[in-house]
Amino acid sequence: MSNDLKIAFLMDPLEDLDLKGDTSFALALEAQKRKHKISFFKPEDLMLKSNEVYANICKIELSSVNNKNEFKYHEAFIKPLKNYDVVMMRQDPPFDMGYITATHILEKLPVSTLVVNNPSEVRNSPEKIFVTNFSHLMPKTIITRNFKVIENFRNDYKDIIIKPLYGNGGQGVFHILPEDENFNSILEMFFSQSKEPLMIQEYLKDVRCGDKRIILLNGEPVGAINRVPQKGESRSNMHVGGIPKKTQLTKRDRFICNEISDSLKKKGLYFVGIDVIGEYITEINVTSPTGIREIKDLQNIAIEEMFWDFIENKIIY
Repeated sequence: MSNDLKIAFLMDPLEDLDLKGDTSFALALEAQKRKHKISFFKPEDLMLKSNEVYANICKIELSSVNNKNEFKYHEAFIKPLKNYDVVMMRQDPPFDMGYITATHILEKLPVSTLVVNNPSEVRNSPEKIFVTNFSHLMPKTIITRNFKVIENFRNDYKDIIIKPLYGNGGQGVFHILPEDENFNSILEMFFSQSKEPLMIQEYLKDVRCGDKRIILLNGEPVGAINRVPQKGESRSNMHVGGIPKKTQLTKRDRFICNEISDSLKKKGLYFVGIDVIGEYITEINVTSPTGIREIKDLQNIAIEEMFWDFIENKIIY
C-alpha cells in the first residue's frame, strides 16, 4: 500500500510560488518519487455537497533537475476527497474566514482519509495564539487593541514589536524603538484596517543573531535553520530577505521542543515549524511550515523523506 497512496495537496497555485525554496513542492516531489499518485487543488476548488467533501482536482507532474523546478497540471475533475488516502492542507495564510471554512469542510472527511495537519486543531491553533499556551517559554507579550494598554506596555519595555495577529511571512511586523514617533500612526493604521487585536512583544535583541526555525515531525525536532535578518531589517523571515544559515539545536531549543511535544501529538499536528529567538519561542506554525529545502541544502537532512516514512507507516499500521 505504501507504494500506491493517493495524495491530494490543497495549496496555492504553483505558478505563484518560489518553487526553489517551497516546502510543499519538496513534499509533493518526494511523494511522486515514491510512486504515490499526487493531485492538486486550490482553496476555492474545495466544496461540500450533500455533506460530502469534494474538490475540483487535477493530477500533477513535478520535476526538479539542476535547480530547475517545473510542474504540469492535468485536466481537473470534481471528485470526492474520501477517495484519497492523504490530504495535505498546505495553503498559506492569511488565517481568514476562507481558511477557517476550509478547515470546517475538511473536518467532515472520514477517518480513512488522513488530513495533515488535523483541520480542527489547525483552526484552533493560529500560530500567534497557540504559542501563548506556553507563555513560560515566550518573551513578554500582550494581545489587545486597547491603545492605553499598548502604550503602557511600551513604557515598560521601551523597545517593542507590533504584529498583526493573523499575518504571515513577516508582513506588517513593526519594530518600534523608544524614540520612534510613528507609534501612534502605526496603531491608527492597524485599527483602521481591521477589528482584530494586535500582538505586542518585547523586542529581543538576539534576533540580530538570527531567528531559528525548527521543524518538528510528530512532536520531535528533525532539523533547523537560522534565519538572519539583513542589515537595516528587523524581520528575519525568508519571505522578506532573511538569510538562511546553518545551525545546531541548543539545550534550550530541545527543552522548548520537549515542552510542546505532547500537545502537538495529541492534537494531530504532525508537521510543525516553531520560531525561536535566543531563549524564547515566538510562534508555532501549524498551517504551512516552511524551511525544509534550506535545511536540506545546509544540513543535508532530508525531512521530506522522514515525513513520508512517518505518513506511510501511520497509514499502514
